[in-house]
Amino acid sequence: MSALSLGRVGPRRRAAAPPVEYSLLLTATLCLLAFGAVMVFSASSTTSLLSTSGDSAYYLKRTLVFGAIGLVAMRALAGRGRTVIRRLTPLLLVCSIGGLLAVLVPGIGVTVNGAQRWVGAGPLQVQPSEIAKLALVLYGAYLLAERPRMVTSVRAMGPYLLVVAFACALVIVEPDLGTAIVVCFAATAMLVAAGARIRTLALLAGAIGALVLLMTLVEPYRMARLTGFLHPSSDPSSVGYQAIQAKIAVGSGGIFGVGLGQSIQKAYFLPEAHTDMIAAVIGEELGLVGISVLVGLYGLFGYAGLRTAQKARDRYGKLLAAGITSLICGQAVVNLFAVLGLAPLTGVPLPFVSYGNSSLIVTLAAVGLLLGIARQPAAAAAAPARLRVVEGGRSKRRATSGRTARSAQGRDSSRRNSRARSAGAGGRRRASRQRR
Repeated sequence: MSALSLGRVGPRRRAAAPPVEYSLLLTATLCLLAFGAVMVFSASSTTSLLSTSGDSAYYLKRTLVFGAIGLVAMRALAGRGRTVIRRLTPLLLVCSIGGLLAVLVPGIGVTVNGAQRWVGAGPLQVQPSEIAKLALVLYGAYLLAERPRMVTSVRAMGPYLLVVAFACALVIVEPDLGTAIVVCFAATAMLVAAGARIRTLALLAGAIGALVLLMTLVEPYRMARLTGFLHPSSDPSSVGYQAIQAKIAVGSGGIFGVGLGQSIQKAYFLPEAHTDMIAAVIGEELGLVGISVLVGLYGLFGYAGLRTAQKARDRYGKLLAAGITSLICGQAVVNLFAVLGLAPLTGVPLPFVSYGNSSLIVTLAAVGLLLGIARQPAAAAAAPARLRVVEGGRSKRRATSGRTARSAQGRDSSRRNSRARSAGAGGRRRASRQRR
């Protein structure tokens, strides 16, 4: 008679808590999302009310809808999405490059504020450069994990560098130099994580810097941005207008700000207050305290992301975590530097906070992949329950213990008998010597 029973006897153990990095990443992401929703409504309510729609919550509603879609994607990819995405990386890369090419076709690409970066119609517009950013990170992690010796020289890195250069060239033509800079930053971070030598990276950095300078000099639009950054007061009504208004907004906030919803710059002076310039509205309404909280949340995200990369169990996970963390934090740095007047304006949105449908969904999907990597150690720590066979009302484990105990007793008994025989033989030898 036999039956099956669980090998773990007693009350069920609770599921292991997720790692600290997982909790920090999730907390920072959700806090930034909530912060962004509040500030999008504050920054856009006045202009939306005065526009043709007449709905002060227009951008807030769209942010909540696309944020919900992004959270669903994040939850789905946090499970086993990394395995699926790894197999689909080549297809995703080809589709994103195709989207970048389609943007440049007249009649397909949608032009907004002089930049042709979107495809679609009406409220459903997609920005292919946002998808391409994540696709290039996925492709880099896939390629560098499969070929670890690629980082030994610039020639060996050729397959990856050529793809990145081609995609960045298409993005620059839109024009969108800021996104190209963010992609290059993330690619460099992955090369560092893969073990590239500093000399090789210095050569690449010099070449990229010279190329960016050349692209700036030959394009009047970018040259005007650079002039507005270096000398904003030389043309305060044109190229320097946005930079000057952003500084006025941040300076007006002081330490604690003028109060939530009380900004003046967003209503009459600051262009794109709910997208690229939302950090200026935060500085005016919430002051230095609000900017410090914002920077602290990004710092928390970056710390947890890099710790996740450090603790990842396989090379692909390490590279992917490093790439995604660098992509999000690098984009935040570029945006904040531009708002504070420390870098030229590039039109890059603030991750999780700025209004932007494609950016929000893609960023949350990337965070889902990062959460999946962060949760791996906790999933591996829990040992599965084992089954054992119970025969005749007594488990094999107990029977085995009994047999082990009896065999140990037998060994002890044989040792005692052996010592007794040795002692008897020694006594007989001493007695015989005495008789002699």
